Amino acid sequence: MKENEIENDYARFYIKDGILFFVYKEIDNLDLDAAKKIVADRLALQDEVSFPVLCDIRGLKGADKTARDYLAREGSALTECVGLLVDSPALKLMTNFYLMVNKPQVPTKVFRTKEEAIGYIKDFMN
Repeated sequence: MKENEIENDYARFYIKDGILFFVYKEIDNLDLDAAKKIVADRLALQDEVSFPVLCDIRGLKGADKTARDYLAREGSALTECVGLLVDSPALKLMTNFYLMVNKPQVPTKVFRTKEEAIGYIKDFMN
């Protein structure tokens, strides 16, 4: 594993070109303990530096309410904006509902392609 990369049972995080990339592994249902581990590892990688984030949630099949609430609040720490990458209309619909209900503390938008998400993120850089 590289110095600017962390991997745990739930996700892989790496920093490239000033963007923190966050890729969920295949997870049927994310719980609060997993959410706390994810946030702790991401913050450790960031080492007190704020980044725009591209979060690939295509492997995430579901999350319980306590995990969603935690990620909407504490999961926004040291993030400038978040582009969420989805792969299906159903996941896009669920993710937009999450954004509406949980209201993340930083600008967050859903995308179907990595290129679109990076374009959105680059608007927040510099």
